[in-house]
Amino acid sequence: MPGIEPKTLLLASASPRRKELLEALGHRVQVRSVDVDESERPGETPAAYIERIVAAKLAAARQLTVMRPFDAIVVADTMVVVDQEILQKPTDDADGARMLRLLSGRAHVVVTRFGIAGFSGGRHVESVATRVIFRELGEEEIADYVTSGEGRDKAGGYGIQGRAAAFISRIEGSYGAVVGLPSCEVSVALAAMKPTPY
Repeated sequence: MPGIEPKTLLLASASPRRKELLEALGHRVQVRSVDVDESERPGETPAAYIERIVAAKLAAARQLTVMRPFDAIVVADTMVVVDQEILQKPTDDADGARMLRLLSGRAHVVVTRFGIAGFSGGRHVESVATRVIFRELGEEEIADYVTSGEGRDKAGGYGIQGRAAAFISRIEGSYGAVVGLPSCEVSVALAAMKPTPY
């Protein structure tokens, strides 16, 4: 694709899915996760929450000791929102089942916000929202899914790229944003970064 060339990226995220998505675009990726407090603040809206978390991740990532040249740092956070409630990763299997019951038979929104900082200059932060519609779920299939463990480390308690694909009747927007990184928007932002590494 004209204007888009492989880059060497520092991904400040432990998500294997984000690494896979960047590598699928042809980029060279090294992972160095950062630790930030992702607790919600009283009265904080979902939009304000994810803006704050990504800003904190980007600031923390820029403090990392860089052992080799990179073109850019990439950070991201994904949240599932229903009725203005943010569904984080389940605290346990009972919480995972609660989330699936809440999502059953209705639409919710998945927002991935990503931040890119070029070591030689440039910064881009963007949120990408996708509407996801679940069919009605039975208690037995909810229990089976929770027991599988697939959703334990995922916002909203499910993974669209796995068994939970069978729960989703339709999505409106970016599939990648639901997985954890919107490939199209990230590609455009990376293409706009200055090419000279730090």
